[in-house]
Amino acid sequence: MKSSKSASSVPIAIVQAKGSDTPEKNLDAAVGFVQKAAQGGAKIVALQELFRSPYFPQYGDYSAFDYAEKLDGPSAKALGKVAKEEKTWVIAPIFEKRSRGLYYNSAIVLDDKGKLAAHYRKLHLPQDAHSFSEKYYFAPGDLGYCVFDTPWAKIGLMICWDQWYPEGARVMALQGAEILFYPTAIGWHKSEEKDVAKDQREAWMTMHRSHAIANGVFVAAPNRCGKEGDLTFWGSSLIIEPSGRIVREGSLGKEELLSWVCDLSKIETQRHGWPFLRDRRVDMYGDLLQRFKG
Repeated sequence: MKSSKSASSVPIAIVQAKGSDTPEKNLDAAVGFVQKAAQGGAKIVALQELFRSPYFPQYGDYSAFDYAEKLDGPSAKALGKVAKEEKTWVIAPIFEKRSRGLYYNSAIVLDDKGKLAAHYRKLHLPQDAHSFSEKYYFAPGDLGYCVFDTPWAKIGLMICWDQWYPEGARVMALQGAEILFYPTAIGWHKSEEKDVAKDQREAWMTMHRSHAIANGVFVAAPNRCGKEGDLTFWGSSLIIEPSGRIVREGSLGKEELLSWVCDLSKIETQRHGWPFLRDRRVDMYGDLLQRFKG
């Protein structure tokens, strides 16, 4: 594989799409988005969290387990085929069935030969009163952090709820990741007031900007959009430069493809100006390994 160090830039694309109750329809739409992105020059294309199904964790329903698939299931087959045909890499979040009764919120990475290049299982799982009940369906991830090489850049990969934990972004940056991808499914519950919902969206965007700034990396977060049950996914998918500048932002409810050419030289420029990694006091961070220290 060609070293990522020889590349000065990499065109990426993220998909902002709605989820329907029909897996085949969602998968066909994803293939179309990947084709369009690749034909527009993208070398890495990322889909939104659980792209092949509706966001079923808002309900406790046994039938939702029918959406699960193996690592070599329909998503890998269809997207591996288009990845090979279009010579692009694809990040595809799936509902992974590891065995009977053991499931994960996962993402697979397919290289430009259509082969499995990386695999991630979501580390942090939400469980709240407003329809994000993932612990009912998924086991916590057991593969650790996901950082992998491509011919253009080193990539870090986590999923949705993981993004609220700055430790993950920092670890991936320390492992050499230059672009962090966070496939996402986040939105408003119908019971939430307008101002609260607006604050939540802005907090989500702020967290992603902070990952970029604190670590001097690019961040890309493809989110769902549209109404599903009691949830309205807000879209607003993001691509952010190491300075924290949002260079691409999706609309609130429209399906769309967001593309950007990541100039990797900006990572070094940013880290020269704000050398946060240089000034870290690793001798002082032992308390981070405790659940709480009062």
